[in-house]
Amino acid sequence: MTRTLAAGAAVSIASAPANASNGKPVKILGISCSPREGKTTATAVKAALDAAKKVDRRIEVELIDLGGLEISGWSGGAKPTEGRQISDGFDLILPKLRDSNVGGWIIGSPVYFRSMTALCKVFLERCAVLRKPKLLLADTAVGALAVGAFRNGGQELVIEQIQSVLLCHEMMIVGGEPGAHQGATLWNAYKDDITKDEFGMDTARKLGIRVAEAALRLSLKQA
Repeated sequence: MTRTLAAGAAVSIASAPANASNGKPVKILGISCSPREGKTTATAVKAALDAAKKVDRRIEVELIDLGGLEISGWSGGAKPTEGRQISDGFDLILPKLRDSNVGGWIIGSPVYFRSMTALCKVFLERCAVLRKPKLLLADTAVGALAVGAFRNGGQELVIEQIQSVLLCHEMMIVGGEPGAHQGATLWNAYKDDITKDEFGMDTARKLGIRVAEAALRLSLKQA
């Protein structure tokens, strides 16, 4: 039996059990791309990470909250503008993104005008440095979540936008189980207490579990 992770990529569930171990920890990074530090998106990403951590004792998790960081957009295509080196908040988190133990990402964004936030966009742009001299993120499991002001407020559009960018890194896109096949969708209808959205929180947990399972299996294939 196989479960498809992305177009043209599949791993065998039977040959790679989630509790197998090759002695190496597998880290899942949760990246909250809301300019509001510690608010609904960060809470949702943390819920996904908490669920991921319970999958296997080898799973390690870390939340990267971009709220409050100043990150400049990428310029000059595949490299910074000649003669000018960008130095800002992205440099603080870059070593975490390059950690060889990272096997999965969970990236979340609020919905702003039915699109990802500007902060999410510039973060993804700056990840261009992870494409050279080789694709450092290739075969890394990744799931996306979005938080909207309405139940049908553009969450799936934002998830699709994030996934489209990360496919350029040859990352392995995963979703959750029923209710979260594309990713986690949350509704901020309770004055910033996202935990009251029981359906949405369930999708976040399902996403975290699937990212952890996929990251473990991919790590076994790469061992």
